[in-house]
Amino acid sequence: MKQSRLDQIMDYLKSHNLVTVEELVAAISTSPATIRRDLIKLDQEGVISRSHGGVTLNRFVPFQPTTSEKMQRNLVEKKAIAQAAARLVKPGDAVVLDAGTTMLELARQLTHLPLRIITSDLHIALFLSGFKQIEVTIIGGRIDESSQSCIGDHGRRLLHSIYPDISFVSCNSWSLEKGVTAPTEEKAGLKHDLLINARRKVLLADSSKYGSWSLFNAAPLDMLTDVITDKNLNEEVFTALSHCEFSLILAN
Repeated sequence: MKQSRLDQIMDYLKSHNLVTVEELVAAISTSPATIRRDLIKLDQEGVISRSHGGVTLNRFVPFQPTTSEKMQRNLVEKKAIAQAAARLVKPGDAVVLDAGTTMLELARQLTHLPLRIITSDLHIALFLSGFKQIEVTIIGGRIDESSQSCIGDHGRRLLHSIYPDISFVSCNSWSLEKGVTAPTEEKAGLKHDLLINARRKVLLADSSKYGSWSLFNAAPLDMLTDVITDKNLNEEVFTALSHCEFSLILAN
């Protein structure tokens, strides 16, 4: 019974950004004292973070998942996000694509267009090189083994020298408060530079990553012109993001 109640608490926290003891009491139909004991246990395990405002999931992301791990996650949402992103691209555009599985899905949606593509992702570069109407540039540098993409100063220098029509950046963690974050300073810096000179700066991130964070900030959300996520975004979060200056697009 105890484990079932803890599971209920976790399920409720996953669908709400910040909750109070009173909300959990109402949702799970148990006493405040019982809820508080459960929260103390979860806090000691490092699962949640407690503050004066309430309780949230502790969603710190210390490491970058590998490409193979990410390929199995949120497949429907990634495809919907990629389709929405593709609608922003026009024939003849110069487009920057970050590394990642959502970006690879976006690349698959762009093969019918004449484009100039600049990317850090080896999989994307190899895939798009098979289409004659697409000119592909890979930024170069050292290869990161977890993502099979280029990192380092060589690629950052190239990104500082170009002025693309649109840049798409992905992430494993994002929030209104902390922005787009990354597990290492090197990856955060590269993501920042992927965006820096673009006329249109677009974040592609599924809703499951919202509220997570890593150690290094890559870009505040107010640096972006557009955020594309999926329709499963929490209603409270949607309301908060809707008041920002960037365009918020929910992919179906």
